[in-house]
Amino acid sequence: MEHLKGKKVLIVGLGKTGFALLNLFNQIGCEIKVTDIKPIFDLNKQVKRLKKFNPAPAMTLGEHREEDFTSADIIVYSSSVDPNLPQLNVAREQGRAVYSDFAFAYANCKKPVVAICGSYGRTTIANMIGFTLRVDKKNVFVGGTSDEPFINYLMLPNKDEIDYVVVEVSPLQLQTVTHFKPIMAIYPNLEEKVTSGRFKGPGEFLDTALKVAKDLGPEDYLIVNFDKLAGNSILRNCQAQTFWYSRKSFVSMGVINEIQGTHFHDKRIHSNINFHSEFKVTEMRIVGQNNRENMLSAITACKALKCSDSSIQFAIENFPGIPHRIEFVIEKNGVKFYNDSKSETMDELKTTLDAFKDPVILIAGGKEIEGLSFDKYFGIMAEKVRCLVLVGEVKESMNRVLGEATQTFLVGSFDESVLLAYQKSRTGDTILLCPGNDSTDVFRDYEEKGNYYKKLIFQL
Repeated sequence: MEHLKGKKVLIVGLGKTGFALLNLFNQIGCEIKVTDIKPIFDLNKQVKRLKKFNPAPAMTLGEHREEDFTSADIIVYSSSVDPNLPQLNVAREQGRAVYSDFAFAYANCKKPVVAICGSYGRTTIANMIGFTLRVDKKNVFVGGTSDEPFINYLMLPNKDEIDYVVVEVSPLQLQTVTHFKPIMAIYPNLEEKVTSGRFKGPGEFLDTALKVAKDLGPEDYLIVNFDKLAGNSILRNCQAQTFWYSRKSFVSMGVINEIQGTHFHDKRIHSNINFHSEFKVTEMRIVGQNNRENMLSAITACKALKCSDSSIQFAIENFPGIPHRIEFVIEKNGVKFYNDSKSETMDELKTTLDAFKDPVILIAGGKEIEGLSFDKYFGIMAEKVRCLVLVGEVKESMNRVLGEATQTFLVGSFDESVLLAYQKSRTGDTILLCPGNDSTDVFRDYEEKGNYYKKLIFQL
């Protein structure tokens, strides 16, 4: 991208992706300007970061000026920005090069792209595939989220050595790219959603989500969840080589001779892609029905990409999960530790507890929020929690309602909560951090809480 050196670049949006774009174009040596519709008093942290760049970019905050767009050679906007922003349309009319961050990354990506589409589960599937490919001695970039934007691929010092680029693709991102044709598309699910101001209705949302499948050819691969999407006519009639996966048995459903793919049969995972393979699942690190579906999706994709069976089996047994989302941390003296710090509501806590077969030692609590009720969670606590350790501002409120559901302890600090949980554990137990409440009583966010939890575990 040396041809871009010295070009005038306008970056629209100052979120995480905006700063990823800043790093890229600063590295290339472009003349950068940034614009964000938010007023400057809402962007104090971002402005401080901007001033640390050398040279510091010019800024327009609190408005979008048409002259900023028409005077730039290239305009790149975050996918969260409306692609039909009037100023973007004016720039297009005047012949300016206008891209979303996703479209710009794809336009400059020369490696095979594996796209995880659908409505949820994308992050887990993408990382499972990346983990397995790396075990199989492949160089992989995994991204497409705000934490790891696709654009970061372009800044890799070894990007020419990358074998596969695995990206999550949301309908919002697909709305901003005119031509996107990966070598493989994965559809774990499809739910009707409408983002205000971006889609006219659920129909347009689903059409956009399915746009990738419509453009695949016979040389490409399509991976689909049979249990949820077997009735979708667009996926059924796709020209690509289509492989299905199911938590059920293709044999018992009577479709074993009709479709290729991966299914669960006779207590093992079976796959008939390229050649027949069987995988043991007794030692899976990740838990929960959704994660088992995600693992089937990743296995199907990796079989299509001709990963070795040994690499896939290793991934089944060792993939730890996504950081802070029922993430397996370590097994210490026969006690397993899981980190689910991202679950900051009681409904999310309930879903996580349902993912575990046996009762756990639960560390919960966080910020006190007025009016929050815990009554309807008494049953799940009694059923799924052997020992409850409460910490944070909300511990007294939780104890008044849930304290009688199981053996309960209140502690004064987060450090104490981890130590006490470990003291109360015995071989075969699982210790789970799942706050069920906002983490900002003590920590900056759930990520800081989860990382500190892992640090304490390794110090035990």
